[in-house]
Amino acid sequence: MRNAVLILVAGAGGFIGGQLVRDLEEQGIAVRAVDRKPLNDWYYRSPSAENLISDLKDKDACHKSTKGVSQVYNLAADMGGMGFIENNKALCMLSVLINTHLLLASRDNGAKRFFFSSSACIYPDYLQKQTDIVALKESDAYPAMAEDGYGWEKLFSERMCRHFSEDFGLATRIGRYHNVYGPYGTWDGGREKAPAAISRKVATALISGQREIEIWGDGEQTRSFMYIDDCLKGTQLLMNSNFADPLNIGSEEMVSINQLVDIVEQIAGVGLKRTYKRDAPTGVRGRNSDNTLIHQVLGWSPSVKLVDGMEKTYRWIYDQAKARFDGREFVAAYE
Repeated sequence: MRNAVLILVAGAGGFIGGQLVRDLEEQGIAVRAVDRKPLNDWYYRSPSAENLISDLKDKDACHKSTKGVSQVYNLAADMGGMGFIENNKALCMLSVLINTHLLLASRDNGAKRFFFSSSACIYPDYLQKQTDIVALKESDAYPAMAEDGYGWEKLFSERMCRHFSEDFGLATRIGRYHNVYGPYGTWDGGREKAPAAISRKVATALISGQREIEIWGDGEQTRSFMYIDDCLKGTQLLMNSNFADPLNIGSEEMVSINQLVDIVEQIAGVGLKRTYKRDAPTGVRGRNSDNTLIHQVLGWSPSVKLVDGMEKTYRWIYDQAKARFDGREFVAAYE
């Protein structure tokens, strides 16, 4: 039996949104799934959800999408990996229209709760200039100096959520995601993030026999990466909690990009010659999540080890790359 609650997942055709739809439906919750992409381009296509193709930058589309829903998960944004973010700042900023119109429509249509997927890109550049960075805690967001374009849009939208709670009583929840990865997501084309890009490069080198890999930057820049299952768990725990301030949702397991390549090479059973594209976009020098607050308020923090998550991610991306290399059809989405 379906739960009487109807939940909207905005950005349902994307990586996180699609897997959130799947997870909610497995709990027996009715879902309205919305994305602007054609249905065949969605990473997850539910046969039982109410699937809508609609551009949520449009006000009327947001009002239609939020009618009758009790909760809204806003995962919709024009974004990608660092290469996309650094070269498409205006497009990233335009995502503010999605959050603006979704908040207004949620208020007008009586939604009870609203989740906004923010990002670690809101944290100031001046705190992220070293590879051995001190992990970022939520209060570090101010004084503000966010990632240009994408980070500023996320930080502005965080403030808007806060004021909709204060002025209109809409319960908003804000999760600051730190580099979410996993199978069934973007793995090529320029919008993929480092775990997917490195998995694709290693798989391609293995399949082609070329045994070389290009790494952006010097490979010493550091990050933490959160597996999709942890992301889904943390997102829903936060949504259903009483905590109203922004909260980090990310792993504390920090590695360099070179170490990430080491992990993928070990999984693939191959050693590659490395070349470094030092003029490529790399973002900040170091970034990691401080999980003190999430542990305090939710009694939980992400726990999937990077090697375990990358094993699943690499195997899936290898299958996609091998199918492409062989000229076979492959299905990036799953049903």
